[in-house]
Amino acid sequence: MVMVDEIPFPSEITTTKPLPLLGHGITDIEIHFLQIKFTAIGVYIDPEIVAHLQKWKGKSGTELAEDDEFFDSVISAPVDKYLRIVVIKEIKGSQYGVQLESSVRDRLAADDKYEEEEEAALEQIVEFFQSKYFKKDSVITFSFPTTSNIAEIGFSSEGKEESKTMKVVNENVVEMIKKWYLGGTTAYSPSTISSLANTLSLELSK
Repeated sequence: MVMVDEIPFPSEITTTKPLPLLGHGITDIEIHFLQIKFTAIGVYIDPEIVAHLQKWKGKSGTELAEDDEFFDSVISAPVDKYLRIVVIKEIKGSQYGVQLESSVRDRLAADDKYEEEEEAALEQIVEFFQSKYFKKDSVITFSFPTTSNIAEIGFSSEGKEESKTMKVVNENVVEMIKKWYLGGTTAYSPSTISSLANTLSLELSK
Protein backbone atom coordinates (compact mmCIF):
# COMPACT_ATOMS: atom_id res chain seq x y z
CA MET A 1 0.00 0.00 0.00
CA VAL A 2 1.11 3.55 -0.74
CA MET A 3 -0.16 6.28 1.57
CA VAL A 4 -1.53 9.35 -0.20
CA ASP A 5 -2.35 11.93 2.40
CA GLU A 6 -3.07 9.24 5.01
CA ILE A 7 -5.25 7.29 2.58
CA PRO A 8 -3.98 3.86 1.52
CA PHE A 9 -3.72 3.12 -2.21
CA PRO A 10 -2.81 -0.31 -3.55
CA SER A 11 0.60 -0.15 -5.26
CA GLU A 12 -0.98 -1.94 -8.22
CA ILE A 13 -4.44 -2.65 -9.56
CA THR A 14 -5.32 -5.42 -11.98
CA THR A 15 -7.66 -4.67 -14.87
CA THR A 16 -6.86 -6.85 -17.89
CA LYS A 17 -3.29 -6.89 -16.55
CA PRO A 18 -1.52 -5.49 -13.46
CA LEU A 19 -1.19 -1.69 -13.58
CA PRO A 20 1.27 -0.03 -11.16
CA LEU A 21 0.57 3.22 -9.32
CA LEU A 22 2.63 5.77 -11.30
CA GLY A 23 1.33 9.01 -9.83
CA HIS A 24 -0.74 10.32 -6.96
CA GLY A 25 -1.88 13.58 -5.44
CA ILE A 26 -4.86 15.43 -4.04
CA THR A 27 -7.45 18.01 -5.05
CA ASP A 28 -7.71 20.88 -2.62
CA ILE A 29 -8.58 24.53 -2.23
CA GLU A 30 -7.29 27.21 0.08
CA ILE A 31 -9.83 29.37 1.90
CA HIS A 32 -8.56 32.03 4.33
CA PHE A 33 -5.17 30.29 4.61
CA LEU A 34 -6.85 27.00 5.42
CA GLN A 35 -6.19 24.10 3.09
CA ILE A 36 -9.32 22.06 2.47
CA LYS A 37 -8.64 18.69 0.86
CA PHE A 38 -11.37 17.12 -1.25
CA THR A 39 -9.98 13.93 -2.77
CA ALA A 40 -6.86 11.78 -3.01
CA ILE A 41 -5.99 10.50 -6.48
CA GLY A 42 -4.04 7.49 -7.70
CA VAL A 43 -3.07 7.11 -11.37
CA TYR A 44 -2.41 3.55 -12.56
CA ILE A 45 -0.87 3.06 -16.00
CA ASP A 46 0.55 0.10 -17.90
CA PRO A 47 4.36 0.50 -17.62
CA GLU A 48 4.60 -0.15 -21.36
CA ILE A 49 3.68 3.53 -21.73
CA VAL A 50 7.41 4.32 -21.43
CA ALA A 51 7.96 2.92 -24.94
CA HIS A 52 5.60 5.61 -26.29
CA LEU A 53 7.38 8.48 -24.50
CA GLN A 54 11.00 7.96 -25.60
CA LYS A 55 11.09 11.42 -27.18
CA TRP A 56 11.23 12.86 -23.63
CA LYS A 57 14.08 10.69 -22.36
CA GLY A 58 16.47 12.72 -20.19
CA LYS A 59 13.95 15.39 -19.20
CA SER A 60 13.48 16.14 -15.51
CA GLY A 61 10.16 15.69 -13.71
CA THR A 62 9.88 19.47 -13.38
CA GLU A 63 10.30 19.93 -17.14
CA LEU A 64 7.78 17.21 -17.94
CA ALA A 65 5.17 18.60 -15.51
CA GLU A 66 5.12 21.83 -17.56
CA ASP A 67 5.07 20.11 -20.95
CA ASP A 68 1.48 19.71 -22.17
CA GLU A 69 2.62 17.94 -25.33
CA PHE A 70 4.14 15.25 -23.09
CA PHE A 71 0.84 14.77 -21.26
CA ASP A 72 -1.06 14.69 -24.57
CA SER A 73 1.17 11.73 -25.44
CA VAL A 74 0.49 10.15 -22.03
CA ILE A 75 -3.25 10.47 -22.70
CA SER A 76 -3.10 9.16 -26.28
CA ALA A 77 -0.62 6.30 -25.65
CA PRO A 78 -2.38 3.00 -26.46
CA VAL A 79 -2.08 1.47 -22.99
CA ASP A 80 -4.57 0.83 -20.17
CA LYS A 81 -5.06 3.65 -17.68
CA TYR A 82 -7.03 3.63 -14.44
CA LEU A 83 -7.84 6.42 -11.96
CA ARG A 84 -8.76 5.73 -8.35
CA ILE A 85 -10.16 8.72 -6.47
CA VAL A 86 -10.88 8.55 -2.74
CA VAL A 87 -13.10 11.11 -1.04
CA ILE A 88 -11.51 13.04 1.85
CA LYS A 89 -14.17 15.70 2.41
CA GLU A 90 -17.72 14.51 1.96
CA ILE A 91 -19.85 16.19 -0.69
CA LYS A 92 -22.97 15.38 -2.65
CA GLY A 93 -22.36 13.29 -5.74
CA SER A 94 -24.30 15.88 -7.71
CA GLN A 95 -21.65 18.50 -6.86
CA TYR A 96 -18.90 16.30 -8.25
CA GLY A 97 -20.99 15.45 -11.33
CA VAL A 98 -21.64 19.11 -12.10
CA GLN A 99 -17.96 19.93 -11.60
CA LEU A 100 -16.95 17.18 -14.03
CA GLU A 101 -19.64 18.26 -16.49
CA SER A 102 -18.65 21.93 -16.57
CA SER A 103 -14.93 21.19 -16.89
CA VAL A 104 -15.44 18.65 -19.68
CA ARG A 105 -17.98 20.89 -21.43
CA ASP A 106 -15.61 23.88 -21.40
CA ARG A 107 -12.80 21.77 -22.85
CA LEU A 108 -15.09 20.38 -25.56
CA ALA A 109 -16.42 23.83 -26.43
CA ALA A 110 -12.88 25.21 -26.72
CA ASP A 111 -12.13 22.46 -29.26
CA ASP A 112 -15.45 22.89 -31.09
CA LYS A 113 -16.50 19.38 -30.15
CA TYR A 114 -19.55 20.09 -28.01
CA GLU A 115 -22.58 18.78 -29.91
CA GLU A 116 -25.84 17.08 -28.91
CA GLU A 117 -24.17 13.66 -28.51
CA GLU A 118 -21.61 15.09 -26.07
CA GLU A 119 -24.31 16.92 -24.15
CA ALA A 120 -26.31 13.69 -23.84
CA ALA A 121 -23.26 11.73 -22.67
CA LEU A 122 -22.50 14.35 -20.01
CA GLU A 123 -26.12 14.34 -18.84
CA GLN A 124 -25.85 10.58 -18.26
CA ILE A 125 -22.73 11.09 -16.12
CA VAL A 126 -24.43 13.83 -14.07
CA GLU A 127 -27.42 11.52 -13.61
CA PHE A 128 -25.14 8.67 -12.48
CA PHE A 129 -23.63 10.82 -9.72
CA GLN A 130 -26.89 12.63 -8.87
CA SER A 131 -28.19 9.99 -6.46
CA LYS A 132 -24.84 9.26 -4.80
CA TYR A 133 -23.52 10.72 -1.59
CA PHE A 134 -19.75 10.94 -1.36
CA LYS A 135 -19.04 10.02 2.23
CA LYS A 136 -15.43 10.10 3.40
CA ASP A 137 -13.49 7.15 1.94
CA SER A 138 -15.97 6.59 -0.90
CA VAL A 139 -14.12 5.53 -4.05
CA ILE A 140 -14.66 6.79 -7.61
CA THR A 141 -12.84 4.96 -10.39
CA PHE A 142 -12.32 5.70 -14.06
CA SER A 143 -11.08 2.83 -16.19
CA PHE A 144 -9.76 3.61 -19.68
CA PRO A 145 -9.07 0.32 -21.49
CA THR A 146 -6.82 0.53 -24.50
CA THR A 147 -8.96 -1.91 -26.50
CA SER A 148 -11.77 0.62 -26.87
CA ASN A 149 -12.32 4.34 -26.59
CA ILE A 150 -14.80 4.02 -23.76
CA ALA A 151 -14.49 4.86 -20.08
CA GLU A 152 -16.05 2.89 -17.27
CA ILE A 153 -16.90 4.93 -14.19
CA GLY A 154 -17.33 3.15 -10.87
CA PHE A 155 -18.49 4.29 -7.45
CA SER A 156 -18.45 2.48 -4.13
CA SER A 157 -19.17 3.73 -0.64
CA GLU A 158 -18.86 2.43 2.92
CA GLY A 159 -16.28 -0.17 1.90
CA LYS A 160 -18.92 -2.07 -0.10
CA GLU A 161 -17.11 -4.13 -2.68
CA GLU A 162 -19.97 -4.03 -5.12
CA SER A 163 -19.51 -0.81 -7.00
CA LYS A 164 -22.05 0.87 -9.22
CA THR A 165 -20.72 1.37 -12.73
CA MET A 166 -21.60 3.13 -15.96
CA LYS A 167 -19.97 3.26 -19.37
CA VAL A 168 -19.18 6.43 -21.30
CA VAL A 169 -19.04 5.65 -25.00
CA ASN A 170 -18.70 9.15 -26.45
CA GLU A 171 -15.03 9.37 -27.49
CA ASN A 172 -14.82 13.16 -27.18
CA VAL A 173 -16.18 13.10 -23.63
CA VAL A 174 -13.85 10.23 -22.67
CA GLU A 175 -10.85 12.16 -24.00
CA MET A 176 -11.75 15.27 -22.00
CA ILE A 177 -12.27 13.30 -18.78
CA LYS A 178 -8.71 12.02 -19.26
CA LYS A 179 -7.55 15.59 -19.82
CA TRP A 180 -9.37 16.79 -16.70
CA TYR A 181 -7.21 14.49 -14.58
CA LEU A 182 -4.12 14.00 -16.77
CA GLY A 183 -3.96 17.12 -18.94
CA GLY A 184 -0.66 18.58 -17.75
CA THR A 185 -0.79 22.25 -16.74
CA THR A 186 -4.59 22.45 -17.15
CA ALA A 187 -5.33 19.33 -15.09
CA TYR A 188 -7.51 19.33 -11.99
CA SER A 189 -4.74 18.30 -9.56
CA PRO A 190 -1.26 19.83 -10.05
CA SER A 191 0.19 17.59 -7.31
CA THR A 192 -0.88 14.49 -9.27
CA ILE A 193 0.68 15.81 -12.49
CA SER A 194 3.92 16.60 -10.68
CA SER A 195 4.06 13.11 -9.13
CA LEU A 196 3.32 11.41 -12.47
CA ALA A 197 5.95 13.54 -14.24
CA ASN A 198 8.59 12.59 -11.66
CA THR A 199 7.82 8.87 -11.91
CA LEU A 200 7.82 8.87 -15.71
CA SER A 201 11.05 10.89 -15.79
CA LEU A 202 12.67 8.18 -13.64
CA GLU A 203 11.21 5.36 -15.76
CA LEU A 204 12.48 7.05 -18.93
CA SER A 205 16.00 7.32 -17.53
CA LYS A 206 16.30 3.54 -17.03
